[in-house]
Amino acid sequence: MKQARGAAKTTIKFKNLIKGNTIENTYRSGEKFETAMIEKKASQYTYDDENGNLYFMDSESFEEVVVGPNVVDGKEKWIAEGMELNLIYFKGNVIEVQVPNSFVYEIVETEPTMKGNTAQGYTKPATLNSGAIINVPGYLEQGAMVKVDTEKGEFSERAK
Repeated sequence: MKQARGAAKTTIKFKNLIKGNTIENTYRSGEKFETAMIEKKASQYTYDDENGNLYFMDSESFEEVVVGPNVVDGKEKWIAEGMELNLIYFKGNVIEVQVPNSFVYEIVETEPTMKGNTAQGYTKPATLNSGAIINVPGYLEQGAMVKVDTEKGEFSERAK
């Protein structure tokens, strides 16, 4: 933003990495800021407890990492046992769990296939081994492996 007199000003949006809220401030151009040091570590999901905490194993150091339910923020339905994913750290604390954009899951429960319903693109609900429920094509049966887009929560394709 350029003004008639004086130095140019820039409006910047900041995101609080811990709380998740955004702040918008205006600064003179040329001001310096400290960069947030964010670390991404590959981890493997192992199990969860009755309090909703999820336990991960760091893939490099093999240390156990506990992540609270407020950090997972609705992504727990896409996390399957043994899944490889990324944990995002800020100042030594996990601030986000990054689930892969697409992942192969097993259908553990779905209604049986009905003959004659295949012509119109028939879909039915299916429960995955992670606990998520999605709509899948009618020809898929229990035990089938499917690739799912975890961002949209939709069936992508049958896994090979």
